[in-house]
Amino acid sequence: MQTYTMIVAGVTRHLPIVPISEHTAIASFVMLGDTALTKATAKALVDQLPEADVLVTAEAKGIPLAQELSSLLNQDQYVVARKTVKPYMSEPLVLTVKSITTDVEQTLVLDERDAQKLKNRRIVLVDDVVSTGESIAALQELVERQGATSLPKPLYLQKAVQMINKISFI
Repeated sequence: MQTYTMIVAGVTRHLPIVPISEHTAIASFVMLGDTALTKATAKALVDQLPEADVLVTAEAKGIPLAQELSSLLNQDQYVVARKTVKPYMSEPLVLTVKSITTDVEQTLVLDERDAQKLKNRRIVLVDDVVSTGESIAALQELVERQGATSLPKPLYLQKAVQMINKISFI
């Protein structure tokens, strides 16, 4: 199997190259379950993040990084935009987006209680991978609808890209 070697925050991983369409293949990166990589990445990013009141991520792959960053920042909570409306949600805010990694339309959902945590707050969006940017843009739109101030995308994405050490896109 063909692989791509990635070094993030001093941790080396050999990512399998997998086709996602007839003409496109990606180096498959999954942070879920990789405690060493998650902790090293969070430690490398935490001092580079702009000051924020709340971290926000989308379900599911960004959750471990948001958890670790939240812990390092001594924040009691972070917000997760879910993929589906759950029975416990009151007045959920729903937004749809098409993602390159799933090739189908995805739904992002914020529960009213989580949405209240974002009003008039400075937020940083956290995700494990940014491909086309559509998912992170949808997450940004979702939180801004709730009155949050999303810090400029180049500010937080640039830091992650710098840390990844020149990954070339396939």
